[in-house]
Amino acid sequence: MKRTCYVGELNESYVGQTVTLQGWVSRVRDFPQQYFVIVRDRSGIAQLTVESDNPTYETAGELRSEYVVEVTGLVRERGEGQRTDAYSTGRVEVIPSDLRILSRAATPPFPVEGSQVPVSEDLRLKYRYLDLRRPEMQRHLLLRSGAVAAVTRFLHAEGFVQVETPMLTRSTPEGARDFLVPSRLSPGEFYALPQSPQLFKQLLMIAGYDRYYQLARCFRDEDLRADRQPDFTQLDMEMSFVTQEDVLELQERLMAAVFRDVLGVELPLPFPRLSYQGALDRYGSDKPDLRFGLAFVDVTDLFRGGEFGAFADAGTVKVLAAPELTRRQLGELERVARQNGAGGLAWVRREEDGFTGGISRFVGDRAGELLTRTGVEPGGVLLFAAGEWKKAVTALGAVRLALRDLLGLTASGPQFHVSWVLDFPGLEWDEEQGAWTYMHHPFTAPHPEDVGLFGTDRQGEIRAQAYDLVLNGYEVGGGSLRIHDPEVQAKMFAAIGLSEAEAREKFGFFLDALGYGTPPHGGIAWGFDRLVMVMAGAASIREVIAFPKNNRGADLMALAPSPVDERQLAEVGVEVIAAE
Repeated sequence: MKRTCYVGELNESYVGQTVTLQGWVSRVRDFPQQYFVIVRDRSGIAQLTVESDNPTYETAGELRSEYVVEVTGLVRERGEGQRTDAYSTGRVEVIPSDLRILSRAATPPFPVEGSQVPVSEDLRLKYRYLDLRRPEMQRHLLLRSGAVAAVTRFLHAEGFVQVETPMLTRSTPEGARDFLVPSRLSPGEFYALPQSPQLFKQLLMIAGYDRYYQLARCFRDEDLRADRQPDFTQLDMEMSFVTQEDVLELQERLMAAVFRDVLGVELPLPFPRLSYQGALDRYGSDKPDLRFGLAFVDVTDLFRGGEFGAFADAGTVKVLAAPELTRRQLGELERVARQNGAGGLAWVRREEDGFTGGISRFVGDRAGELLTRTGVEPGGVLLFAAGEWKKAVTALGAVRLALRDLLGLTASGPQFHVSWVLDFPGLEWDEEQGAWTYMHHPFTAPHPEDVGLFGTDRQGEIRAQAYDLVLNGYEVGGGSLRIHDPEVQAKMFAAIGLSEAEAREKFGFFLDALGYGTPPHGGIAWGFDRLVMVMAGAASIREVIAFPKNNRGADLMALAPSPVDERQLAEVGVEVIAAE
């Protein structure tokens, strides 16, 4: 390779040296008898200065944005008044002795660099190969690459074995729809793309590979959101002969190493821990953003049996002490509460001598106790949610997050906050199906003291040895200790209404394996795209994935999904029925 260094590596130490650079033309500034050419590669930009007496002057005049060039020239210190620290190469320039156009470019459909004009996401995704040239996108993907390298270094040093698990496997129930792949060699039968490597990584523990990891590609046919994609990457890990504490401690050290190596940020250890019940009770979410406060206070007892009917017989009444709010902001917060299942949002405003506005006439002699419990400052507002416990706290949790965004409550706090949420319910009641189902997956181990609750009217109280890793209000990891006792596994299947025959039909190979000496084991999977999104400060995981789908699940560049011809369908025995 002729290139002597990346463009962005140039600095004053290169002054007097002849270098060869290769990259793209970012822009050309045309002055009388002089061109300033800005050249770019993934490392940064540098300036070529071409005077009229330079042998490359004519070629420089042909250059347009996004032409690919190779330049050889002398690095010179810029003159006084021309130097800049706005970018890393701003104190030097290159005087070309040779300038070659390697490839010409059509006019891009949007500026690759420097424009403040917003570009629609669909247009960016249609021309993703151009979008990826933008410095912001290149920073995101380089950060992602650095995170992969940091993870690999750490886990290799900790004795983990990297193993790849199958991409074509059997359809198993894991909570979302599978992507199905018809088999040509077995007409009428289908593979499924993996939603996760869950069973395979447990089989690796049974096989004796006591520390496993991979950056696994996973697939879920579900509705898309800003932090979801149909195909995504998770950092998958599993360990044998561990307790929950062992798993959490190693994950904390790994997360700290990634932030240190990639961002130069030191995360305080250990991470705070909340129970699932406590997280919902205080913050209205099982993935609370703890970069700011505004924890809820329970005031159910203050209003029970009182004159305010909405609170008098409510299952729970929670209050959040907010800063000063306008009537318009209160209206927006009420809209958020209603969108999240609340009948409304009650409020009172703190004045020097008591409360006014909203439901203040129902506060009465409770004012002193409200002040003591909430500590609301004069001018501040108390926001109330009442009703069935989970609905009330969930609605107030949405209001809490809306307050964060309305008032910029995270601007002055820590940039990153990581915490654990523990002790999830093992089972939850599915109202639609009228049956119990698993909260995480059916291989999650219960707390040993709760095993006896299976099959009783108290099985909803079973606590899972499950844990979620939460970063800035996003769940970036989730895992559990696994069931390694075949009898407990049978109890779990029975609890979710899976007969012995059905369990055998769906999971027979795994149930057989459990009977051949299974060590206690547990693990976790990080949502790697989501983690990088938060680390990069991006608004969507699409900003940190090279070639993502849009919010409708479409690849606008490759035009996927797409029809296939009848011959291909016939080969796999599939007939397409047109939608009515």
